[in-house]
Amino acid sequence: MTTAGNATEPSVSGEPTFASGHETVIVGVDGSPPSTSALAWAARYAQATGASLRAVLAWHYPSAAGLPPVGHTPEPLRSEVEHSRFEILDKAIESACRDLPAIKVDRKVVYGHPAQALIDESRNADLLVVGSKGHGGFTGMMLGSVSTHCVHHASCPVTVVKRT
Repeated sequence: MTTAGNATEPSVSGEPTFASGHETVIVGVDGSPPSTSALAWAARYAQATGASLRAVLAWHYPSAAGLPPVGHTPEPLRSEVEHSRFEILDKAIESACRDLPAIKVDRKVVYGHPAQALIDESRNADLLVVGSKGHGGFTGMMLGSVSTHCVHHASCPVTVVKRT
């Protein structure tokens, strides 16, 4: 596990988010084993500190599928994809939090590249937690591209959890 940043740094608005006495932890989830480990770590942390916990899963059209549709995604397609993403989130939460039955996990599915979506979410967070690698990892890399991007660009401290 690696943590980047300083918990006393101000948020993007310039005010420490700890000032309210209620910390917010965001965790990136993609359904991979490393992201499930990150979710488990974040849940234990949130329970120990009394922080609120939000699991975020981002989706986007892969470039291999061609350009994303211009304008709005047709409602039936968007609903179907979001439903399948919430299923992935629910499965990860069930797996990661089975030993923490009292933990409340807010779920959020967003459209966009995972790295940018998590960086955007970090603007209103006290801690961002990510797995060391996701589904797209290259063998032998210590950190995946999303976790590396988050460590360098997030607006709050970042904890990178290695799969255990």
